[in-house]
Amino acid sequence: MSGLARVVVHPPSSSGGRRVTAGAENLGVAYGVVDVIEFLRRAGVASEDMQLEDPELIDWRGGGPAVWSKPGEG
Repeated sequence: MSGLARVVVHPPSSSGGRRVTAGAENLGVAYGVVDVIEFLRRAGVASEDMQLEDPELIDWRGGGPAVWSKPGEG
């Protein structure tokens, strides 16, 4: 992951999905783990380095990889 800023998966939005950023770059809105993996792939992260629970790679805010809606919403 050399050169790529740490990825942040932001809390779920009320409209659905979670914004994903790397530094100041907006990678997109993820609606599931598959989307996060695709954003990482496009950003140049090798598949063997894609450890979704690795806090050095991804900062999950508002819940980990199993959380895709706000509490009380679905």
